[in-house]
Amino acid sequence: MGTEKQDLIGAFREVSKEKGISIDVLFGAIEAALAAAYKKNFNAAQNVRVALNHDTGEYHVYAIKTVVDEAQNDVTEISLDKARRLNSAYEIGDTIEEEVTPGNFGRLAAQAARQVVVQRIRETERLNVFDEYSKRVNDILTATVQCVEGKNVIIDLGNAEGLLAPAEQIPTERYLLNERMKLYIVEVKNNNKGPQVLFSRTHPGLLKRLFELEVPEISDGVVEIKSVAREPGMRSKIAVYSKEEDIDPVGSCVGQRGMRVQSIVDELHGEKIDIVKWNPDPVKYIANSLSPAKVVSVAVKEDEKISRVIVPDHQLSLAIGKEGQNARLAAKLTGWKIDIKSESQAAQGDLDDDGMTAVSVTGEKSFSVD
Repeated sequence: MGTEKQDLIGAFREVSKEKGISIDVLFGAIEAALAAAYKKNFNAAQNVRVALNHDTGEYHVYAIKTVVDEAQNDVTEISLDKARRLNSAYEIGDTIEEEVTPGNFGRLAAQAARQVVVQRIRETERLNVFDEYSKRVNDILTATVQCVEGKNVIIDLGNAEGLLAPAEQIPTERYLLNERMKLYIVEVKNNNKGPQVLFSRTHPGLLKRLFELEVPEISDGVVEIKSVAREPGMRSKIAVYSKEEDIDPVGSCVGQRGMRVQSIVDELHGEKIDIVKWNPDPVKYIANSLSPAKVVSVAVKEDEKISRVIVPDHQLSLAIGKEGQNARLAAKLTGWKIDIKSESQAAQGDLDDDGMTAVSVTGEKSFSVD
């Protein structure tokens, strides 16, 4: 029997090493489980402690009793007279441990030990998975569609469940069984079924991380992404900047023959992308943000972050965009309110008297995927 106990202890130590569970924590949980098994099967009223030898696997159950003048409850109390027969130093209020290990406790003890080890393994694995994905919040990963349940898309992560909720899905996309795609990690939850990773395909961070992965100059810190604005599945704008004068931030993102940006467009299933140059001068930045439209002049009221933009007559519809999309994205990208007028409207005096002075401007290099 001693050999069996040692084998069991050896197995527990191996589990501790493989699963990264502290051996002291594991043995402590086993001792607690043995105490609970004893109380359940032998004496629920007793306050007991189990001592487990971490080398041999031998265990002993001790009933903890309080020393009193006259015992009223033999299960939890011991009289001072009896206590002093064991040790003359005992006083009232002291506690004494009396061994009560049952002779037939072996099978129950082994079963309880195995159950607690299995439970600890599950808890540790869940915690490790939770920690793994929690560290990757605001990052992207490539995963496979496991199934579609109603409007929810379930993502196969192997060791965790992934969820792409309806609000995080691109309206123009259809998610097919076993389809592989890149997903942005928004949040990680720990529920009764285990860790659940919440994904997004609509988050601006997805576009940002795709550029960081595709463009070495961004991952190296030479080119910086200053702002991103998206209308998922339709059109996006990204503002980029480089402190290095000899580095073209827009060209770096576009890549040779447009290959870098095209791979991102393909990943987003045709979402159009405008890449514009960020500029600390709001006049130039606002003009750039309206790409692919050309801008004649920009007037700004910096304290209120309000701007008025004049464009050639034939560029007005392009500047505003279909259903106002281009102007709306430019406003999101820059953080400015943008009022767009044509040269004809400006010539006719169709402008509010807001005290703003227009500044002529030529837009800097930009790139649009149409």
